[in-house]
Amino acid sequence: MPETRPNAADATALNRALWDTRARIHGSTSTDRFYDVESFVAGRQTLFALERGLAGDVAGKDLLHLQCHFGMDTLNWARLGARVTGVDFSPAAVERARALAARTGPAATFVEADTQSLPAHLAGRFDLVVATYGVLCWIADVKAWARGAAMALKPGGSLVMVDLHPAFQTIATIDPLVADWPYGGGEPQRETVTGTYAEPGMTVPAHDTVQYPHSLGDIVTAIADAGLTVKHLGEHTATEFDPRGILSQGQDGLYRLPFGDTHLPVLYSLRARS
Repeated sequence: MPETRPNAADATALNRALWDTRARIHGSTSTDRFYDVESFVAGRQTLFALERGLAGDVAGKDLLHLQCHFGMDTLNWARLGARVTGVDFSPAAVERARALAARTGPAATFVEADTQSLPAHLAGRFDLVVATYGVLCWIADVKAWARGAAMALKPGGSLVMVDLHPAFQTIATIDPLVADWPYGGGEPQRETVTGTYAEPGMTVPAHDTVQYPHSLGDIVTAIADAGLTVKHLGEHTATEFDPRGILSQGQDGLYRLPFGDTHLPVLYSLRARS
């Protein structure tokens, strides 16, 4: 018999269970160099030049961080002077984010909510809505996500995104080059996850998950349909880190996805205005 397609509510519940587990373990051990909470508490910068450049000077601005996990980047934006609110659908992540905020000092608000259905009290309040790294592959309804981002912006406010490029997400291995994930279309993809990107060697309970492939065209069209004007769209073949742990680092310290004599994009960046 064909595999039953998961409905949105069941898929969200599966994914929330995964991210509850990850929120409890990420940054909780001395061996987790991916998050390294203690160095962050001591003042380490977690944001990359790409998103900082797109956002510009955030001092004094109201910033909404979508899918904020346990809040490190959210609080880093606060350290740069923004008035921050983080949103995540994982109650465990929100609980940890609030605890981290209490340790680090910057004022921050954290809201438990699905970013496909943001609460009405966030409407029209923010100069910036930010979403970065591993975002839309967890979103079934990218149009609803984009409408929520647009709803939260003040007139003239900006959505800033940096995420894994859909072409990069299709790739399973580099050598040999194998692609095993669809490019776009949004059809749910079931997967059993047995570890975590933060500590690849850690034993983690297996979780069934559902992810969604969205093409660059799907994403940009959804943002335009939400009433936002795209002012920047970048595709980046050289990145400061390897978001999936499959790339080689060049002599210049950057990571690339080889494709014949050239490179495929690893990330895309987008800025759109209300």
